[in-house]
Amino acid sequence: MAQVGMQQVKELRDRTQAGLNDCKAALVEADGDIEKAVEVILKKGLAKSAKRAGAVASEGLVITRVSADGRVGVIAEVNIQTDFAARNAEFQAFTEKVVEAALLAKAGADLGAEPYPGGKGTIEENRAALVGKLGENITVRRWDRLAIDGSGRVHSYVHMGGKIGVLLAVRAGTDAAVKAPAFDKFVDDSAMQIAAMAPLFLNASEVPADAKQKQAEIFDAQLKEEGKPDAARPKIIEGKIAKWLKEACLVEQQSVLDTEKTVEQTRAALAKELGTEVSLSRFVRFERGEGIEKPQGEDFAAEVAKMAGN
Repeated sequence: MAQVGMQQVKELRDRTQAGLNDCKAALVEADGDIEKAVEVILKKGLAKSAKRAGAVASEGLVITRVSADGRVGVIAEVNIQTDFAARNAEFQAFTEKVVEAALLAKAGADLGAEPYPGGKGTIEENRAALVGKLGENITVRRWDRLAIDGSGRVHSYVHMGGKIGVLLAVRAGTDAAVKAPAFDKFVDDSAMQIAAMAPLFLNASEVPADAKQKQAEIFDAQLKEEGKPDAARPKIIEGKIAKWLKEACLVEQQSVLDTEKTVEQTRAALAKELGTEVSLSRFVRFERGEGIEKPQGEDFAAEVAKMAGN
């Protein structure tokens, strides 16, 4: 058996991006021949895919789909490791199949277990195959579904080529109101508002008590740091909470398109114009990669030290 040196391992790793242990094993199998070791790594595509499965995937796309009747909409985030791979046609085709499957699935379903539309196997089986083909980890990270009954519409909006996606359900008092151009504009403007201003809640009544309490504790700690006296802090905190709610709640936000009005005032004006009730029902906003930490990869020396147990 040929002696395998760390310089050979490094060279093979640089050429294949495989893990150190995989590179060392391939070199042993190939009797130290670099070219044969490259072939070994390539032939073990499934093993390499499994190694990649632990890699952080934070690029990718947020995609949406709304049913033809406008009553059901879905949104999904599909991640991949690099922005370059996110532009790959096969990856983008896969994301379209994911959102197509989501539109057919029940709310809360395990999307990976759903049948792959127009093909064989499940979403998960096709995801794993694509990982092996493209050489990057892919994750179907999350998805959600909005549906509406009665008069109304589910609307989708995708911003910055898939970096941010929004689903919004809006109700109206009559079917005629839903067909009005002014209703269309309000729905689209509201979806853009959600994308741009990232509200956390629809309105103040939806804000959980523990969320308010946590925010109050943050403000209290900040005021203590500033040296504000105990007696003065409760009133100041009350004002800060009121301001926070205006920023966190969609209907309380100042409209990005008409800065003289809030979203609620715009809604009320539309309802008056149409002569019927108009209400924002629910929204979902996904931003690609939000909440995913990108760890800094170890350099070669650090990996070698780890392997040596140092």
